[in-house]
This record gives sequence, structure tokens and C-alpha cells, in this order.
Amino acid sequence: MTTVKGERASDLFTIGYEQTTVPAFHASLTQARVDLLVDVRAVAASRRPGFSKTALAAGIAEHGIAYVHLRALGTPAEGRMAARKGDKAALMRIYNAHLETPAAREALDELAALARGRRLCLLCFERHVEGCHRLLLSEIMCERLDVPVTHLMPDQIHRL
Repeated sequence: MTTVKGERASDLFTIGYEQTTVPAFHASLTQARVDLLVDVRAVAASRRPGFSKTALAAGIAEHGIAYVHLRALGTPAEGRMAARKGDKAALMRIYNAHLETPAAREALDELAALARGRRLCLLCFERHVEGCHRLLLSEIMCERLDVPVTHLMPDQIHRL
């Protein structure tokens, strides 16, 4: 791992907003003292009030949390279809191939730079990280930044 003195990543978290409320979501982030939420959805829109890009950024800003959307780290359409079907193997295969694209590689570098000295949390929809591409992203960032990851769920925190 290569880091500049004083620029080591502080902490890495992930969170999904499926089956949660906006207040519980905000409470999970504030309890973990997250200071930057990185949205890794390809499409930062939601049918759930409070979880689309603009409303989400405004809501967490009230808690002192910054927001960044890294669209290039989102799951391609065919990967989202595999996830909806519960085909985790296809999702991960598709997402691994996506991570080899120039745009995704550039976004991974940006994510690593954003993490330096921050309490960063990766956001996607799925409540359980095991069925989401953010698991793979968090594993890559853990290795790259030499930090552990904590997977947040409203009213629960667990480590994998």
C-alpha cells in the first residue's frame, strides 16, 4: 500500500437503503461518524422518497455528511438484471468485467483518493451487502487502502 503521510484512509463503511427509513438511514451514518457518502449506483434515482440523488445529498448534508456520486462504479444494466433475478455469480462476473473499463478504473482511483483521511461510506440499494456490487468494491478498497470495512444496516452493524 502506498500512502502519503497523514493521508491514510480513516475508515470504510458500506450501506444499503433497502427496507429502511430515511431517519434510520441518517442515524446509521451519523452513529458511525461517516463524513462522506459515496453513491455507487449507476442510476442515482429511487422510487423511495429521500433516496434519490438531490434529496439524499440535501438530507445527509443536514448531518454534516458530504455526498459524491461515482456513476462509473455503478452496476451495468445487465448486472442489475442479474441481481434482480438473484444470480449473484452473474452479477459479480459482469461487475468484475465492468471494473476493467477505463471509466471504472479511473473512478476506483478517484474513490481511493476520496477515502484518504475520511470516514467514507459506499451506498447502494441492497440491504444485505452479500448480494451487492459494493461488497466487491469494499474488498478492493480494503486491500488498496489497508483498512477494514464495516457494513452498516439500520440498527445493526456487522463486519464480514
